[in-house]
Amino acid sequence: MVLEDIINPLSAERKPFTMFFIGLLYSSLAILLSQWIFYTESSMVMIFLTVLATVPLIYNTLKLEEKKDTEIRKETVLLKEHGKALMYFMFLFLGFTVSFAMWYVFLPSASVQNLFSSQTQTYVNINTGITGNAVAKLGDLTRIFFNNLKVLLFCLLFSFLYGVGSIFILTWNASVLGVAIGNFIRTRLADYASSAHLTKAAGYFHIFSLGLLRYAIHGIPEILSYFVGGLAGGIISIAVIRHDFGNKNFERIVMDSSDLLILSLILLVVAAFLEVYVTPMVF
Repeated sequence: MVLEDIINPLSAERKPFTMFFIGLLYSSLAILLSQWIFYTESSMVMIFLTVLATVPLIYNTLKLEEKKDTEIRKETVLLKEHGKALMYFMFLFLGFTVSFAMWYVFLPSASVQNLFSSQTQTYVNINTGITGNAVAKLGDLTRIFFNNLKVLLFCLLFSFLYGVGSIFILTWNASVLGVAIGNFIRTRLADYASSAHLTKAAGYFHIFSLGLLRYAIHGIPEILSYFVGGLAGGIISIAVIRHDFGNKNFERIVMDSSDLLILSLILLVVAAFLEVYVTPMVF
């Protein structure tokens, strides 16, 4: 009851940046509890506990967004209203990601190997086969897009079946992204330290910024796509639970959800293009 009463959807809409700190709190507490109580299974338990803390907020948000669908007639206004929820969802995800990355960087190596074992294996699998060959980039683009599309479909399916189910997929992705950023930072810190270049505290912040920026370029549209898809599935799920199907309200909800799905696909294409062609140019 304590965690779920910290913030509600209306408060989050007014102060979306607050959700960044909520994300830090929820995930950090989940990491500490999983390490303390479920040490051998902490890699997945921390995801479960993080998701558990967010369920009331996500569910109340979906109910609020479904209500907007039945009250607002103009599609542009409706999409703008959905944008408020998507904004604080993104800050929540960013809080998760930064938290996982920071714990990955600062925990002892033995704890990192245990806590992020599943995420590390997923990260290795994702990066296997990626090349820098210009001829192969089109193949990478196709592979990355369809991998991301699979995640989007999971978000849609989980949000429809479980209402708030997409937050599990997104929290898992935040943990994998946190491992990727944390690994990048730890590697760079080791290189700088061995070269005696890291003489000031500012060097640490520079490396942290690089780690975040490297994945933010394509990560922001990609994660936003998942949230948009999850929101679409969740809205339909709430409408079905309320037995709205078969009337004009349900038709509007389906139309709005279709627009959200199209938007999520566009964002997914943009994210794949940025990941293959833009991020390697910068880093």
